[in-house]
Amino acid sequence: MQTSLPHEESRTVDTSAVQRLATPPASADSRSWLWLLIAAALLPFAGGADTIALAAWLAPVFLLRFTRTQTLKVGLPTAYVLLVAAGAFQSRGMIPIPGVALYIFLIVSGISAIAPYVIDCLLSRRLNGLVLTLVFPTAWVAKEYLTSRASFGSWGSAAYTQYGNLPLLQILSVTGMWGITFLIGWFAAVCNWFWQAGLESKSARRGAWLCVGMIAGVILLGGARISLFPPSSQTVRVASISKRQVMSPNEALGAAVRKVLSGKATSDDMKAFQGWVTVNNDDLLSRAEREMQAGAKVVFWGETDAIVTKENEAAFIAHGADLAARYHVYLGVAVGVWNTGRSHPLDNKLILIRPDGHVAWEYSKTHPVPGSEAAMQYPGDGKLLYLDTPYGRLSSVICFDADFPRLLAQAGAFGTDVLLDPANDWREIDPIHTQMASFRAIEQGFSLIKQTSGGLSAAFDYQGRRLAATDYYQTADYAMISEVPTRGVRTIYSRLGDWFTWLCIAGLLLLTTVSFRRRHT
Repeated sequence: MQTSLPHEESRTVDTSAVQRLATPPASADSRSWLWLLIAAALLPFAGGADTIALAAWLAPVFLLRFTRTQTLKVGLPTAYVLLVAAGAFQSRGMIPIPGVALYIFLIVSGISAIAPYVIDCLLSRRLNGLVLTLVFPTAWVAKEYLTSRASFGSWGSAAYTQYGNLPLLQILSVTGMWGITFLIGWFAAVCNWFWQAGLESKSARRGAWLCVGMIAGVILLGGARISLFPPSSQTVRVASISKRQVMSPNEALGAAVRKVLSGKATSDDMKAFQGWVTVNNDDLLSRAEREMQAGAKVVFWGETDAIVTKENEAAFIAHGADLAARYHVYLGVAVGVWNTGRSHPLDNKLILIRPDGHVAWEYSKTHPVPGSEAAMQYPGDGKLLYLDTPYGRLSSVICFDADFPRLLAQAGAFGTDVLLDPANDWREIDPIHTQMASFRAIEQGFSLIKQTSGGLSAAFDYQGRRLAATDYYQTADYAMISEVPTRGVRTIYSRLGDWFTWLCIAGLLLLTTVSFRRRHT
């Protein structure tokens, strides 16, 4: 009798812990507002311009604790307001939406942000044990995957908060960014399970060790990949440049440019506009020639840094073709072609010219940024192109395109070695937008060179190492020279795609079914 008593006590404790986990609170925990205050202090730094990587792990721990210890009618609306406020702080200046429309966007975005917490509150209180810890992370992955297919792509993903942690980021090559989101969400759910069940719960302790062991294992294996299998191929010299101010701005020129863009230009306005773009374009070509003379084998410049009218496009491309043939290099002409009279007058494209002077491809931007750019430009057909060269298989996207993992999956599928990404940003998304693009390199197994006018230019290898960088606001030359590997790798993610995401979605559907069956029994 005496020897069996401890076991009986242990079973009693575990049973009560399960009951506490499975029963919704009739009234709020008196300390729930403390957890909310801690979450409120962490959330502004759990994403966006002022990201602190650890805050991204801890913020959902405390916010989830708040929603689980509050009544539904108080906890979820309060958490929603906090997430909207935090989102507004994190994304200040980053969203190119003016006026009232910006606030509407933030309110709608808050709905997707609160969704995993809503699903957790509805399902997890009818589950117990390790199973209940899977609700929140699978719901978070499902939410991020669905929003990544919308107008703003993968912006706002929790995975981006871990930029710079290269051992952890190697999981991108297996699961895509969704693996990191899952780990952050699972950590929050397991912490809450352990927190609520208590130290005396053996199952919660085992769950905590499993979670910590999984995260540690991912980091250790990622570190091993970096150390044991670094890029070993030959490199190619790539020169990328950005436009610079070569004509002093004045009020008359600014007015002429605005009239051209609005379709109300006079002949004098068009003459002033042509003079401005000619000086700018000639400067780009002369600086490209300088880099060719210095030994670069691939040269390109930032998104729409060259502007031409439709009538002058062929002559400008011919000039670039002459340079490419003269120095036997691959020249990427990123150009904005202005078509006066069209409802969407801008063609935003990258034209790759071969060393023989012939055009290899014309790629049009697939995802114009919502707002003024989308109003000016028809999207491309969404088909990436490639060219086999002595320096590996080249492909390209343009700026915002790199925020859409599904689009870049094409580059991984046809074995891209080097991806060119001409871009044009603004100060508020510098450097975060370029950091986001580096995730595509690890996911799909290619080297990436992003040349950004108005932001950070950088080159990355397929393990995410930064090989070169220059910031538009901290340089006078507006040029970047990078030596990048000429061979990429086929990653598990590039072969199997979003297998992990679909596993999470299937798991969430199964958990939903189990939860509702228990509700009716």
